[in-house]
Amino acid sequence: MTTTKKNMTTNFTSLAGKLLIAMPNIDDERFEKAVIYISAHTENDGAMGLVINRPADRIRFRDIVEQMGMIYKHPDYEPDILLGGPTQLTRGFILHSDDYQSDTTLSHHQDIALTTSERILTDVVAGQGPKHFLLALGCATWIAGQLEEEIMSNVWLTTEANSDLLFRVPYEHRWEMALSTLGVSAPLLFSEYGKA
Repeated sequence: MTTTKKNMTTNFTSLAGKLLIAMPNIDDERFEKAVIYISAHTENDGAMGLVINRPADRIRFRDIVEQMGMIYKHPDYEPDILLGGPTQLTRGFILHSDDYQSDTTLSHHQDIALTTSERILTDVVAGQGPKHFLLALGCATWIAGQLEEEIMSNVWLTTEANSDLLFRVPYEHRWEMALSTLGVSAPLLFSEYGKA
């Protein structure tokens, strides 16, 4: 057992800035057909990511902004809110194009960044925010070693993140499009796992 753990430690590769794609055999309906952007992943602390294809139908961007005491002046512009995952449900995460930077911005990819401060919302409302963004409530987390075990158990596929998939592809097509970046077709996957 000690040898295996040592080998896993030596071969650790961070998946920060990559996408996870849920396989049909995933045993958690919260992540069925989920595509997750991994925003942090370290050997000792585990991983955190945001589901990028689950809109929160009952939560409006305007309501969030007004609850924060801001005046929303764009009634014709109502960006979707995403359900980023089952953890930290009251916390907001903004995944965005890299044309916006602040002291709390993390960037793992050449054109994708993540900011968690309230200031970015203020800038978005003022028309000074990033060109493209996703606002997610909550996140998905894994303890150290958990995500690696799930990948080894064939629960997730991994692929490179790209801004087109995150900001331009409609939510309902992101799972299939993410699979296609690996040359995998959704119908073939479902037939292999016996799900219709």
